Amino acid sequence: MDELEALDRATARYEETEAEHDTARADTIAAIVAALRAGAGPTVVADRSPFKAAYVRRIAREHGIEPAAPGPKKLNAAMSKTNAAAQQATAAAQGLSDKIPQEGR
Repeated sequence: MDELEALDRATARYEETEAEHDTARADTIAAIVAALRAGAGPTVVADRSPFKAAYVRRIAREHGIEPAAPGPKKLNAAMSKTNAAAQQATAAAQGLSDKIPQEGR
């Protein structure tokens, strides 16, 4: 019967802390909404919260916060990736050209 007594104690503790957990969750959601309204992006907010980015976006929509329009930040990030890929391709091509025998060398 020790296992059942342990279960009784665990259940009592769960029930005692359930309200505290609900309050902490509500406080976290309020802080998420405040951060989003202050201009923080959902990915940044999700990284600092216990929730995934998709749920943070859902919380935003439920609180009337619309998605941000695509802007220069996203465009610059895409261009940076493209530039990095181009630089890697150029470096690879230069490395290969050193290995190709050239006439007159």
